[in-house]
Amino acid sequence: MFFYLSKKITIPNSVKLKCISWNKDQGFIACGGEDGLLKVLKLETQTDDAKLRGLAAPSNLSMNQTLEGHSGSVQVVAWNEQYQKLTTSDQNGLIIVWMLYKGSWYEEMINSRNKSVVRSMSWNADGQKICIVYEDGAVIVGSVDGNRIWGKELKGIQLCHVAWSTDSKILLFGMANGEIHVYDNQGNFIIKMRLSCLVNVTGAISIAGIHWYHGTEGYVEPDCPCLAICFDNGRCQIMRHENDRNPVLIDTGMHVVSIQWNHTGSVLAVAGSQKVVTQDKDVNTVQFYTPFGEHLGTLKVPGKRMSALSWEGGGLKIALAVDSFIYFANIRPDYKWGYCSNTVVYAYTTPDRPEYCVVFWDTKNNEKYVKYVKSLISVTTCGDFCILATKADESHPQFVLVLCNSIGTPLDPKYIDIVPLFVTMTKTHVIAASKEAFYIWQYRVAKKLMALEINQITRPRREGRERVYHVDDTPSASVDGVPDYSKAIQGTRDPICAITASDKTLIVGRESGTIQRYSLPNVGLIQKYFLNCRAYRLSLNCNSSRLAIIDISGVLTFFDLDSRAMDSTGQQVIGELLKLERKDVWDMKWAKDNPDLFAMMEKTRMYVFRNLDPEEPIQTSGYICNFEDLEIKSVLLDEILKDPEHPNKDYMLNFEIRSLRDSRALLEKVGIEDASQFIEDNPHPRLWRLLAEAALQKLDLCTAEQAFVRCEDYQGIKFVKRLGNLQSEAMKQAEVVAYFGRFEEAERMYLDMDRRDLAIGLRLKLVDWFRVLHLLKTGSGVADDSLLEQAHNAIGDYFADRQKWLNAVEYYVQGRNQERLAECYYMLEDYEGLESLASSLPENHKLLPDIAQMFVRVGMCGQAVTAFLRCNQPKAAVDTCVHLHQWNKAVELAKSHNMKEIGSLLARYASHLLEKNKTLEAIELYRKASYFFDAAKLMFKIADEEAKKRAKPLRVKKLYVLAALLVQQHQEQVKSAQRGKAGGESSEAASALAGFLEEEVLPTAGRFTDSAWRGAEAYHFFVLAQRQLYEGYVDTALQTAFHLRDYEDIIPAVEIYSLLALCACASRAFGTCSKAFIKLESLETLSSEQKQQYEDLALEIFTKHTPKDNRKSELDSLLEGGEGKLPTCVATGRPITEYQFWMCSVCRHCVHAQEISSCAFCPLCHSAVG
Repeated sequence: MFFYLSKKITIPNSVKLKCISWNKDQGFIACGGEDGLLKVLKLETQTDDAKLRGLAAPSNLSMNQTLEGHSGSVQVVAWNEQYQKLTTSDQNGLIIVWMLYKGSWYEEMINSRNKSVVRSMSWNADGQKICIVYEDGAVIVGSVDGNRIWGKELKGIQLCHVAWSTDSKILLFGMANGEIHVYDNQGNFIIKMRLSCLVNVTGAISIAGIHWYHGTEGYVEPDCPCLAICFDNGRCQIMRHENDRNPVLIDTGMHVVSIQWNHTGSVLAVAGSQKVVTQDKDVNTVQFYTPFGEHLGTLKVPGKRMSALSWEGGGLKIALAVDSFIYFANIRPDYKWGYCSNTVVYAYTTPDRPEYCVVFWDTKNNEKYVKYVKSLISVTTCGDFCILATKADESHPQFVLVLCNSIGTPLDPKYIDIVPLFVTMTKTHVIAASKEAFYIWQYRVAKKLMALEINQITRPRREGRERVYHVDDTPSASVDGVPDYSKAIQGTRDPICAITASDKTLIVGRESGTIQRYSLPNVGLIQKYFLNCRAYRLSLNCNSSRLAIIDISGVLTFFDLDSRAMDSTGQQVIGELLKLERKDVWDMKWAKDNPDLFAMMEKTRMYVFRNLDPEEPIQTSGYICNFEDLEIKSVLLDEILKDPEHPNKDYMLNFEIRSLRDSRALLEKVGIEDASQFIEDNPHPRLWRLLAEAALQKLDLCTAEQAFVRCEDYQGIKFVKRLGNLQSEAMKQAEVVAYFGRFEEAERMYLDMDRRDLAIGLRLKLVDWFRVLHLLKTGSGVADDSLLEQAHNAIGDYFADRQKWLNAVEYYVQGRNQERLAECYYMLEDYEGLESLASSLPENHKLLPDIAQMFVRVGMCGQAVTAFLRCNQPKAAVDTCVHLHQWNKAVELAKSHNMKEIGSLLARYASHLLEKNKTLEAIELYRKASYFFDAAKLMFKIADEEAKKRAKPLRVKKLYVLAALLVQQHQEQVKSAQRGKAGGESSEAASALAGFLEEEVLPTAGRFTDSAWRGAEAYHFFVLAQRQLYEGYVDTALQTAFHLRDYEDIIPAVEIYSLLALCACASRAFGTCSKAFIKLESLETLSSEQKQQYEDLALEIFTKHTPKDNRKSELDSLLEGGEGKLPTCVATGRPITEYQFWMCSVCRHCVHAQEISSCAFCPLCHSAVG
């Protein structure tokens, strides 16, 4: 971090200043002094030059208003930035609140206690409240609109300072005796603050300043110290909060008058005076510290007595009140930044995130990539890569070096055990140093490796690639093994203060002024040099012959590492300090291609030096990114970090050095010959290239060729040779215009020469297909069809790449590119278009399978099958049907194409469904695929299971009906298949017979086909008997129940005979009832208790009623005797004796003729009547 004085404003009549405050938001500076002096000033930059931005721009006073109102010496000024108010107070205790109206400041409120003098005033973080403390112990807290919130008299206490906490819940009161008391925001005492910095201090002390940074711009790192308290004796403590037991302690060694944090809480400025041994008087000094107590530097200020300081809102300037002057110093912060391959990498903090936001801004394409990094220490760049040095973890003492590319992608992290305070990198090595030791890592990135490098890689991964050395060691150039961090723990009396490296040299600077030079890549100590300054920044030129040193006070010196001279004793001395010395230097960069050329920043000027002679300076305040090809690239980081989320290309500045500017001026104004002579005297590849281009413009091919040879541009030489072979001057001119990238002009020239083919060729090279198409269409004569097609397809590709499918379709249709057209239709979900495209293609076209797959992906089975069949892939068509569960279609296709494996496919899928317990889905699958027999088997299985579970009888009946219907469908299928085989009408009986024979062959077919309806009949009669019984038709119920005796294999016997006994009892047929009880008592399935219950019930019934039927039914004889069994009416359960009855066409069961007239559906199978 560097600082230098930049401006001085004199207060009229030599009035001494007492206080100063810089408004952080609007930039107003209020200063108060003796005799009621109160001024508000404003510095504003006025420039039309885009390059003159930031600190380099000239600044003038845009406001210089004297505010009348105070009579005594103005001692306190405080800004309220949120509400644009200024509060001031003088030695008489008069307080005035000022407001801005139409560009001027006016009194808004006045208050005077007339008892005591105001010692301090402080607005809280949101500007809503002000706390005013008086010398006599009175405290007033007021609101922004002038109302008093509360007041308090602290008895026997002299107050001199006040500060609010970040959340406005705590107030700190500083006493005249040096004590600090903590109060809450209602004025209640909490605790007396522990002041660790005053241990072992004797004598009277007073508080010089209390400043609590409110975190408005975020913190440097989480849990960062932010409350600074400083005493006049130079002792200072920085705390994380008001009760911090372990504050950062600093002894500034000066008499302090004022302290203040910068806008981000990263730098604490401490102003005062210091005794100097060589001088009688004290010297005004400003010391700068980090929140962790590290000293950043010292600024000496002229004058007798400094009274106050204040930071500017952006942290780039500081205002110092000294006697009757205001001095301004410019601050050059140590930003965390770097530059690699057209990318500016910079880091900043925000209030809403604890991490650093690291931005990789590609200045060429104006794109940025953001990365959040915890506890970032530094950013270092080289070539195309960047190293981010961070803390590994709060709890862990390790550190990480993360190698990133230019878009922030982490390539390789390295964990190290030393603090990377100083980091430098070359194209092959990263060197990180703590105060005692340095670590070297030979990094590798994915690139094409030479054979030599491949041989090196075969060594174990870590061996020799990472090494650690102590700064006091003398390493030889041998390759060490695994890094030994135990060296790093040992202390040293002469710590490291700066490092730098080139491809072959490593330089380590130490606080005593010693410079150690090591060889790379094998580290060996070559030489030690002794300087009389402490280096802050070191830099090697491109051939490692000279070293630039910027010391901590901003003085730039140069050291020649290789020169040899004799000293006074006749000893040979290696290395020599060069004569050049510059002050107030804060940045410098050697040219990458010339060891004698460098650029440096001195205050707000950039100087370019050639052989230690300066060119005329350029006004700028940018940080130098790159110096190459006689051009300096610089970046206005101050401007970027005002709005870091939106970097602007205007903040990148390019400066040409004098030799480049002069060469250009000579070429433009004098001529090629003189310019050629000048470039001969000042040779550089960039100048030769400039000459070559100028000669080409004038078609001086001889000079152009010589210049291309001098800058080793082989392509340029070939171009000149090609130009020499052209006859026409106009053609040469057009080629040159195209060479310089003025393609529109070149195209126009080709067309004027009637060489449309060359114009098209130019556009083809540029891959500008829109222009190619335009030229093809507008030209007279027949256009080349294949080129037209290519152009249409290329434009289609352009739109397709940008996902503009509709536009792409339009061009692909014209380019007859069916493949891409299909893709576009698919992306547009235009399946009709895709279908019509598929139908327009010839059979067996290679695109048909792809189109079919597109249909499969969206579940369009029919279209997919059609496409597969057109390209002769029936198996794929069947697979599609299976995949989309169109099993009937799959079976149909398999049959029509004589495919054998459909049965195994079905079985596999059905078993998969059955494993998942999805039996009904399996049945549906078999049914759809016309495998009715397998479906019926599963259906019977379900019906049997439901019957066992004693589910509702009606549900069980329906399941048996479904199973029976499936069996019938199977029988129909077999018959029709046989009929198809036999052919013709005459063989109908034969086919039916063959069908039955086929059924017989099937194992287990018997039970299903013969008595498919038995289950349905059993549960039908079971339900019917109970319905009749409950409706009071007891005789009919008994008749129906009689039928159930045939179905003991389906319905449990206990249920059948219980129902029969009940119906018989109700019908007073006690004989039948007795038989039913005998049957029940003999059942083996019943337990002895259940049998006993039946016996008891039988005893109870048959003691009252004789066990014989009272009346004999007229049908009994028919039921018991007769040749064969009569058909039973499924509607009533009675036997059918008439010749006239109705038979169901589906289940072949009969119903009385008179009963069916009242039925709409068959009582058994529920199929429609008629």
